Amino acid sequence: MTNEQPYAIGTPGIKWGAAEKAQWFALQTIKRSYQAEVVSKIDDLTTDFDVEQYGELSYGEHTYPLSIIKTGNFDASKATILVTGGVHGYETSGVHGAIRFVETKAKQYLEHFNIIVAPCISPWGYETINRWNPDAIDPNRSFYPNSPAQESALLMQCIDNLGVDVFAHFDLHETTDTDNSEFRPALAARDAIVQKNWNIPDGFYGVGDTLRPEHDFQRAIIQSVEQVTHIAPSDDDGKLIGVELEQFGVINYPCKELGLCAGLTDAKYCTTTEVYPDSPKSDDENCIVAQVAAITGGLDYLIHTSK
Repeated sequence: MTNEQPYAIGTPGIKWGAAEKAQWFALQTIKRSYQAEVVSKIDDLTTDFDVEQYGELSYGEHTYPLSIIKTGNFDASKATILVTGGVHGYETSGVHGAIRFVETKAKQYLEHFNIIVAPCISPWGYETINRWNPDAIDPNRSFYPNSPAQESALLMQCIDNLGVDVFAHFDLHETTDTDNSEFRPALAARDAIVQKNWNIPDGFYGVGDTLRPEHDFQRAIIQSVEQVTHIAPSDDDGKLIGVELEQFGVINYPCKELGLCAGLTDAKYCTTTEVYPDSPKSDDENCIVAQVAAITGGLDYLIHTSK
């Protein structure tokens, strides 16, 4: 689909109102199980970590408990690390990469860090394979006071209630071919805009924060990830998704200004990961492994620089 093809809902040039959003919502269907694929895995982690419910979402007949996984006994002398996944529920490896990190690697880092993991911020989006929530709101543009997205508001309240200073934040995402076939056209229709960016990078890339880019931290993540999967090359204009490269495999966004999950805290170190499961060079498992490598690469860098 291109920006010349009208979206099935709405009138070109007119922003969606309540009727169009209701029409969009009526077309969404449950395609997979949050309980079976996510909650069950989180429940299996309670032997070694604390699992706490920080909220609940109710959408129609569906109810979704929201959980964080965290270090059992927080040590004030250690830095606190936050890992988030599934703020865009359809981005599968973000959810399962966060869980896989806890399952396989997190205990190795407890000597150095307190760890908080919110593996699936948008469970309705996970089940319906959606970028938006049922109100046609993008949670990853909604991390600001009085957020209209329950998913974002509940996580912000959770982190605030924990009363910790987050030192590093890893927000796990992925890009799929449906970004061009569905999500970018839907955005253009909803907001009555012309979608100019149709680039889907083939491979992993990272997004730093314009105000706190931490060049070496981002580079360490890229170096770790390229041991397990390929890094996305820039397009013909030397950009990724329309943004100038900061370095190989990394661009920067103004995270707080855009209401991104990566701007949730004032962490000195923050990164948003992006993998591409539809690449002929990758698959779902490889993308999960890449997400874990991004986290461990960043943590290893932080440990090294603190010595």
